[in-house]
Amino acid sequence: MTVPLPPPNRIYLLRHAEAAWAEPGQRDFDRPLNEKGYGDAEIIADKAADKGFRPDLLISSTALRCRATADAVHRAMGVTLDVRYVDALYNATVGTYIEIIDAQDAAAVMLVGHNPTIEQALEALIGHEAMVSALPGGFPTAGLAVLDFDVSATAWRLTDFLVV
Repeated sequence: MTVPLPPPNRIYLLRHAEAAWAEPGQRDFDRPLNEKGYGDAEIIADKAADKGFRPDLLISSTALRCRATADAVHRAMGVTLDVRYVDALYNATVGTYIEIIDAQDAAAVMLVGHNPTIEQALEALIGHEAMVSALPGGFPTAGLAVLDFDVSATAWRLTDFLVV
């Protein structure tokens, strides 16, 4: 696995908001956000919009909880935001997440995905020490990592991390 070089020059990694427990017979894929999750998705999307964080492209897992989180971002950012749903993000490896990011030619890409893969993608992009320092408790639900490419260091840097 190689770390992507620009484009994009900004990457947003958003872990879906808190999901409900599966009902008997319900597939994990079909778990919706719980009440807290719906509220948190709206809050984090509004915080991102208020800070001027706006991807050119939002790529989300097709799992119900990711779609609902992506919908909140879409509402906060406006209808012109290009949103794509990708089946491959569900139960994916970190390599798949990185490959999907690397395949984009947009300047700013947001990925809405699942843990542990979203946390592993952050670690792959900024390194273990930087990730542990920034997120000693791990990547929380509805957490949004904002990464910018540092041309002088030829490396990705975590420039902001938004939580509810």
